[in-house]
Amino acid sequence: MSIIGEVALSAFFQVLFDKLTSPDLLKIFKQEQVDADLKKWKTMLPMICAVLDDAEEKQVTSKFVKKWLDELEDLAYDADDILDEFATEALRRKLVNAEPSTSKVRKFIPTCCVGLTPTSIMFDANMRSKIKEINTRLQEIVTQKNDLHLRDCVEGRTKTTRSRMPETYLMKEGNFYGRDEDKKAIVKLLLSSESSDAEFPPVIPILGMGGLGKTTLAQLVYNDEDVSHCFDLKGWVCVSDDFDVEQLSDKKFLLILDDVWNENYVDWTTLRKPFEFGALGSKIVITTRSDHVSSTVSSSKPYELKELSNDACLRVFQHALGATDFIAHPELDRKILERCKGLPLAAKALGGLLRTIHDRNEWEYVLNSKIWDMAEKNSDVLPTLRLSYLYLPSHLKRCFAYCSLFPKDYEFEEKELVLLWMAEGLVQETEGNKSMEKLGGEYFGDLHRRSFFQQSSNDESLFVMHDLINDLAEWAAGDLCYRLEDKLGCIKQSEISTKTLILKGCSRLIKLPEKIGNLVNLRHLDITDVNSIKEMPVGIEELKSLQTLSNFVVGKHTGSKIGDLMNLKFLHGRLCISRLENVLDAEDARRANLNGKKNLDALAMKWESADDDLQDAKVAIDVLDMLRPWTTVKELSIDGYVGEKFPTWLGHHSFSNMVLLKIESCRKCTSLPAIGQLPSLKDLVIIGMTKDMQEWKDWIPCGNEYEEFSRLRELSISRCPKLQGKLPYHLPSLEKICVRKCEELVVSIPSLPMLHELEIVGCKEVVRRNTVELCSLKSIVISIPDLKSLTEEFMHGLVKVENLTIDDCKELTSMLQDKLMFLVKLDIRSCPSLITIGLMSTIRILKIKGCTALQSLPMSNCTCLEDATITECNSLTFISRGQLPSTLKRLEIRNCVKLQSVVDVAEAPSSSSLLINEENLNTSLLEQLEIGHCPSLKFLSSRGDLPVTLKILKIWECSELTSLSSSGQLPIALKHLEVESCPKLESVADKLHNNVSLERLRIYHCEKLKSLPEGLHKLCHLIKMEIAECSSLVSFPDGGLLPTSLRELRIGGSEKLEALPNPIHNLTNLTSLHLRGVNICKQVFEWGLHRLTSLTSLKIEGGFPDWQSFPSEEEDGKMMMTLPTSLTILVINSFPNIVFLSSKGFQNLSALQHLSISNCPKLEFLPEKSLPPSLLQLSIIDCPLLKQHCKKGKGREWLKIANIPLVQIDRRPVYEVEEEEQQ
Repeated sequence: MSIIGEVALSAFFQVLFDKLTSPDLLKIFKQEQVDADLKKWKTMLPMICAVLDDAEEKQVTSKFVKKWLDELEDLAYDADDILDEFATEALRRKLVNAEPSTSKVRKFIPTCCVGLTPTSIMFDANMRSKIKEINTRLQEIVTQKNDLHLRDCVEGRTKTTRSRMPETYLMKEGNFYGRDEDKKAIVKLLLSSESSDAEFPPVIPILGMGGLGKTTLAQLVYNDEDVSHCFDLKGWVCVSDDFDVEQLSDKKFLLILDDVWNENYVDWTTLRKPFEFGALGSKIVITTRSDHVSSTVSSSKPYELKELSNDACLRVFQHALGATDFIAHPELDRKILERCKGLPLAAKALGGLLRTIHDRNEWEYVLNSKIWDMAEKNSDVLPTLRLSYLYLPSHLKRCFAYCSLFPKDYEFEEKELVLLWMAEGLVQETEGNKSMEKLGGEYFGDLHRRSFFQQSSNDESLFVMHDLINDLAEWAAGDLCYRLEDKLGCIKQSEISTKTLILKGCSRLIKLPEKIGNLVNLRHLDITDVNSIKEMPVGIEELKSLQTLSNFVVGKHTGSKIGDLMNLKFLHGRLCISRLENVLDAEDARRANLNGKKNLDALAMKWESADDDLQDAKVAIDVLDMLRPWTTVKELSIDGYVGEKFPTWLGHHSFSNMVLLKIESCRKCTSLPAIGQLPSLKDLVIIGMTKDMQEWKDWIPCGNEYEEFSRLRELSISRCPKLQGKLPYHLPSLEKICVRKCEELVVSIPSLPMLHELEIVGCKEVVRRNTVELCSLKSIVISIPDLKSLTEEFMHGLVKVENLTIDDCKELTSMLQDKLMFLVKLDIRSCPSLITIGLMSTIRILKIKGCTALQSLPMSNCTCLEDATITECNSLTFISRGQLPSTLKRLEIRNCVKLQSVVDVAEAPSSSSLLINEENLNTSLLEQLEIGHCPSLKFLSSRGDLPVTLKILKIWECSELTSLSSSGQLPIALKHLEVESCPKLESVADKLHNNVSLERLRIYHCEKLKSLPEGLHKLCHLIKMEIAECSSLVSFPDGGLLPTSLRELRIGGSEKLEALPNPIHNLTNLTSLHLRGVNICKQVFEWGLHRLTSLTSLKIEGGFPDWQSFPSEEEDGKMMMTLPTSLTILVINSFPNIVFLSSKGFQNLSALQHLSISNCPKLEFLPEKSLPPSLLQLSIIDCPLLKQHCKKGKGREWLKIANIPLVQIDRRPVYEVEEEEQQ
């Protein structure tokens, strides 16, 4: 045992009783002549167990009782260890006696003397000594029990029989009470385009104490139908270092971050960075108990979740109790409910507890328990939850306490946890016929029904514990609870009583223990995702009790053979047999007797050899023929099979339970089996059949196509380049078709009344067999290079289609969708011959890319259009004729080299411009406009201004653009302005006095820009400003000041810019500063960097040829500048003559975590007095002298960096550099 605490002792004692009465142990007790001593244990243990309930409660107020329980706990461990040693010795002797012997003499030795070996004699002596010691300690414990006046349970609370919760009862995750108004408020915030948060994307914190239901509320909002329709992407995810920005780019997303505790602002800004690429309207919701977290992640006021009302709390309690009234105990119900204090988790737990209690006295005992009055300052565990645990049956206490090993938010499977319980001996075999697996499943169900477990919001097949329940488990386990979250301890091969061995995900494991065959009690061996094992060890056939085997790896020479599966008669669930290329004799495959393993639900068979030897192919045919499973198998997968044909059993109608069939990379097969005869088949996947397959004549035997495939729901065929013929005609239940990269296949679409999704990519042709409507079809993806037009015959009947994607149809010249009355999203890609296109008025999302011949795009008819992205359409000279749709909220145009105007107005001047009709400015809903790589564009607006609703404006790589606004003003609602690589731009705007909403300003590589607009100091919400590589910029506007709201500032690469507008130390909120250029840097240094007390990130790209150290030291020893002590990130770049880093400059940087040094060719030495001990990462780039001095183990600077967790030199870890030099 490894995890019980005092409150689990009563459960543990039951296990000791069971072991003392085990037949195998009773036998060895008699052999060792210790049965008389152990009878004393049987007498004293019940006396102790009888008072444990009273002691568990009194320990809270009595330190003497607490000490007594501590001593009892130690005793329980020692006693259990002794019994385990007896059990191991008994099994060892059984194995020794079972070994065959050629000795004739041994047959005449009495049975009682067979085990007499030096090992057993030593065992006898040790055990007698230990048992006597336990007897003495037991007697002392009993004496102390009497002195402490601990009462038997019959003298304390009434021991009523608590009924087990009915199997039909389960707290439905959809039953939520009292949060309707909270949900409406959060949904309103998500759907609103306004936000008081100063940063993008805006964050909505949900703040409240533990157990209030913050996560539940977030789940309600996340699954709301309106919210789902509003966002392109939703995620309940963790963000990794390699987060896929492209997935978020230009998408309107919703992200839920649950149970946030980190209050570090730098960490938060790092996490938030990738999400800045999302589209306008994106939102992040966090749940937290900490108001410090709330203020760190958002400048807006958090949504504070309050306690439930009495009525709502009552409904939660009633639902958990399974009653809508309290006829049984009308005078007690409200009093008990008051104990919940408006917390839904407490109400649910208490209701689950009282549901099992029918005695009035027991209800009163719960109400008057001293647990309610315990001071909570020393514990985060709610009294309600403690009571729920204390009232669990003893076997459930131990199982729940075991869960303390799980980290918070850990997701687990029911089967996984049951196997772990079995491995720890927490599930004991019963005298009846009920298996340990079934019994463990009942334990799990009982804890789930009592709300100790709840379904994961990510996957309904997984479970989690609420973080307060996790705290309860740790409390229940006591001081002996510990977790090794990053390490896996060694598996002791000597523990021959092991029943469960889980090695799931051990990717570096290359072999199993050689003596695994000694684990004769092993029931479950899970090596899922352990892909480096080459073969199973010899002896696997001895595991005759094995029920779960995730993968059997066939050995080639020395390991187990496939025939070793013969003895594993009790296998059930899933089985994978891999490395079947190592089976050289089909008779060995027959001995595996898969046909006799009637409890297998899923079977996967894998060949991994790429050998084209003809003999191997013949052997493979016979091997697969012999591996016929029992007909009840539900899922079958064949991967890498090298035979030329499939056996006749595959597809036989006797496999009436088969619902999934997957055939992959069977390169030599020229035909499919008669899989149409499988009456229950729902999912069919065929991948990588590369041989000539002229006809799939064996799909449906005897032409009975109207009787076959009656239940098929999903059909997926991919990478079958030589496949010819037709798909089955009659597929009445089919919901999804996916055919990809079958270049010779003509996809003929029959009448499919249930079809929802159709994807045809890289096929020869697609045709409709009839004119019957595909009335359920909602989504189509078509990619056929030779397709010239979408005929009226094909389009007929597709009236319900909502999403249409056309990709890589190189011959397609025109497309009409006048039949698609419900079309919402249209996506056209890589159709270079497409000239004209008609757009339905119902379209909300439009994406067109790589249609280089497209000459016009009539948007004016799209009265519902909200989002449009036009990319790489080189023949387009305008986007829409007349005006943009008034409903349009987002427009992005990229790489349209001939674009002259977005809107074509006949009477407009001939100048190249993006024209927006002045009279439509106030009716337009446009919020986001992005234009890039459009070299023919000179103006954004030649008539009036941009729409007043515009919030995000991004312009880049428009080489002819000279101004953003003809009136010199920007939209009043603008929040984000970004202009990059527009070399002829002379003005951003005249004034910014009215743009108080502006939060981000970024101007890069605008060589002709001479000045910035007036009114910068009035931008009270500006948090980020970047001005760089503007070579003509001379100064900020006269009298202009930078707003104190700034958090991030970057200025550099503007050689003519001589001064900043105000002393930088006034920017008290500044957290990140990036400076480049000698003049600017000197001015900032003079003002005093150390006065920026909030600064955490500093990057300096200098020059400063006179500096020999960083920071530079004057002759009198004074520093040229003092770095802020708050720095966590420091980047030093391009100081040509510095030789060393100053110890004085670094001595006070106690918070520094990341240091980067680059392009300092003369730098040799790090600070003499070492770097700050807080440093976690050091990066050295293009500093050749320092690189030599930092060589691992021998460089003179090595000792200064040896303790830094991550050191990179020229972007490679230092140990890799060392290995390369050694080679």
